[in-house]
Amino acid sequence: MQFKDIIGQRPTIERLVRGIDTGRVSHAQLFSGQEGYGPLPLAIAYAQYIHCTNRREGDSCGECPSCRQIAQLAHPDLHFVFPVNTPKGRSGEKPLSDRFLPQWRKIVTDTGGYFDEQSWYSAIEIDNKQGNISTQEADEIIRKLSFKSFESEYKIVVVWLAERMNTQAANKLLKILEEPWDKTLFLLLSASPEQLLPTIVSRTQCVTVPSIDETSLTRYLTARKGMPEADAFRAARLSRGDLLEALRYLRHASENDELFDLFVKLMRLSYEDRHLELLEWAETVASMGREEQKRLIENSVRLLRDSYMLTAGMEPICYLFGREEQFCKKFAPYVNNRNIEPLVAEMERTMRQIAQNGNPRIVFPHFALTVSKLINRL
Repeated sequence: MQFKDIIGQRPTIERLVRGIDTGRVSHAQLFSGQEGYGPLPLAIAYAQYIHCTNRREGDSCGECPSCRQIAQLAHPDLHFVFPVNTPKGRSGEKPLSDRFLPQWRKIVTDTGGYFDEQSWYSAIEIDNKQGNISTQEADEIIRKLSFKSFESEYKIVVVWLAERMNTQAANKLLKILEEPWDKTLFLLLSASPEQLLPTIVSRTQCVTVPSIDETSLTRYLTARKGMPEADAFRAARLSRGDLLEALRYLRHASENDELFDLFVKLMRLSYEDRHLELLEWAETVASMGREEQKRLIENSVRLLRDSYMLTAGMEPICYLFGREEQFCKKFAPYVNNRNIEPLVAEMERTMRQIAQNGNPRIVFPHFALTVSKLINRL
């Protein structure tokens, strides 16, 4: 994978290239950003640039033996670690990343490295389980790094979704970060770096992977996905520079309408203090799948944010179209300085509880009644 394959991210790429070219490569780097921004393809392209024996014009050549091996994710000095669990029907099997390398290679190749955690769990058939990076995985990292490099100057370990390390694994990795082997490079990738141990974060150089700029994302959707430019631009704006969100928006346009209808109903019932109907709303949402529930909350945060922008007189930076724009212009006065932060905080708390497998029939009634109280805080 080369830097030219990355969607946008030119300033970040230029900083990474400059660091390598000047010999300033930190032994541990934390790539923080949502999966749809491209931290994984960026890290792979970075590793390929380091290993490349014929770099040119700020990119790897794509032709030398190292580049060809990394293109197949099969370089002996490039190791991948990612959250896994025991697939259904295989109890007793130790779940280590190496056992899932065929599925890893396939999903990275098929998606270009732009995929999320749930897609990965589906690929390894653990849809109803939470993946993790275990203590045994940390032991395996230490074992691999104890050997000399096979072909290249650096041994590189890419840890995808590093926040999925359990505490014991994180502490073992911390010891290596404190006293690393020579020419060993850790690339930790995290969508939620605040969930990592502070001691690990403090020992890494942070590489912030920002959202993809609208121009680059629109160009990609038009050229690579064959979308009309107007639709591509709308998807790029609504997704706020997240490729996965843009593709999800296009793939589930009708579902987005359903989520919008649920948001509208929640806000209207909240304003009218119709508590019994709010509990019925909560029961409806509780019966949805976990991913649908997460998308509902994410979409609600987006609509609240844009409603607040309208209240603040900042319409040029709103990302609303059609029915959303019509509703939010009327709804905006009820989102103000007194309730916007508590509303978003409540939604983030609910999102965490969903991600932690909280009981939705307990989570959502509390959520709906809390939102009702906050909407009426005028």
